[in-house]
Amino acid sequence: MEISHRHMLVSAMLLLFLVWIVAMILPMQFFEMMRFNCYSNSLMHSVQLRRQFSCENSIIAFGIAAHSNATVYRNISKVKIKEEGLARAKASLQLRRAVFSDQRSNCTSPENDDVHAGAVYHNRRLFYQSYSEMEKIFKVYVYPEGDIPIVHDGPCKDIYSIEGRFIHEMEHGEGKFRTTDPNAAHVYFLPFSITWMVKYLYTPFSFDVTPLKNFVSDYVTVVSMRYPFWNRTHGADHFMLACHDWGPDASKGHPFLYNTSIRVLCNANTSEGFNPTKDVSLPEIHLYGGEISPKLLSLPPENTPRRHLAFFAGGMHGPIRPILLRHWKNIDNDIQVYEYLPKDLDYYSFMINSKFCLCPSGHEVASPRIVESIYAECVPVILSEGYVLPFSDVLRWEEFSVQVNVSDIPRLKEVLSAIPVENYLKLKQGVRAVRKHFTLNQPAKRYDVFHMILHSIWLRRLNIELG
Repeated sequence: MEISHRHMLVSAMLLLFLVWIVAMILPMQFFEMMRFNCYSNSLMHSVQLRRQFSCENSIIAFGIAAHSNATVYRNISKVKIKEEGLARAKASLQLRRAVFSDQRSNCTSPENDDVHAGAVYHNRRLFYQSYSEMEKIFKVYVYPEGDIPIVHDGPCKDIYSIEGRFIHEMEHGEGKFRTTDPNAAHVYFLPFSITWMVKYLYTPFSFDVTPLKNFVSDYVTVVSMRYPFWNRTHGADHFMLACHDWGPDASKGHPFLYNTSIRVLCNANTSEGFNPTKDVSLPEIHLYGGEISPKLLSLPPENTPRRHLAFFAGGMHGPIRPILLRHWKNIDNDIQVYEYLPKDLDYYSFMINSKFCLCPSGHEVASPRIVESIYAECVPVILSEGYVLPFSDVLRWEEFSVQVNVSDIPRLKEVLSAIPVENYLKLKQGVRAVRKHFTLNQPAKRYDVFHMILHSIWLRRLNIELG
């Protein structure tokens, strides 16, 4: 009996000890769990980049679970601070949009001499403010995965030169936007070149883009397995950049890259899936030999007469150019239209001596003639369908270009001749005002094309419109 009582006493003491442990530790665990949930809920709320991700919270939670508690708390804190900074920038811009919504929004002010005054902007002061906010906080992380030449490299001359120029500036330039800390980044760059994929992976004349899609799919899979950032938002804060015509097709290699990520594309065709609310239209810049023609760097005096009403020279491919050539090739001396310019005639001399430069789409919607026209101060005439013009969330293209419906190509001379002289001069002034936004500089300069591309990405990261 004595032994039995002793066992009962020991058991009771052990039970009381266990109850004491539970009473002491469980509230602490409960408190820690609640604190973690508060951080998690704040994180999940702040990184909702786009409202369509109904399952985004579970994705974020999955990404967090893969890390230790210390890493989780540290990364959550960084993301929380980062997202709060973006929220403040967005709120500030929305407030200023309300303040600057009157007609005085395009007046000059000493604070923004770097930005041309005038009607070429939807809201010049708001653009300046947005650009300044971007310079203060915007950070881009470039994934290190992949090898040259297909990744971390791209063409820096000829028709798709913007691909390589952007990649090189992003990775090797002197800009302050790149960060080596992925937790501090607002967006993540997938630095592959579609043009180099076509060069090294595509079988000529096969028209089979499967190798490109497979490479894109494999690259996204690698970064999504090695980092938590892609899974956190299904790639909504990631971007790719491609000027090659097949950029949209290659992006179909991964469904979330195509439907969710920011795609910066020259082939910005809404009929082929380009979404202006999340994608960015990239200007196509043709650099013969890697440089801008000296003729476009040193133009004649502003008041020099321009002999031709309009000019075009180019191959007869795509659905629009055959219509243009059928109606105007060798028809009228005022509208100089050539299928291919004879070797004894100079392409840029024609541009410089024309009031309007015709920019019809070819196989795809984009045309390097638009930027060439701007360099030549020749008012671009946009002949396209479904084309989202570059930087149109900031720039008012109607103030420095003319858009003509394809159905009106037979009336082209009538349409252009009907533009009053004073209106033409305003258009030409607008062309001159926006030139800096389409200029490639080495190193990059404020407000040039590299920074305008970043600003377009910044706007989509903020999910805000300036127009």
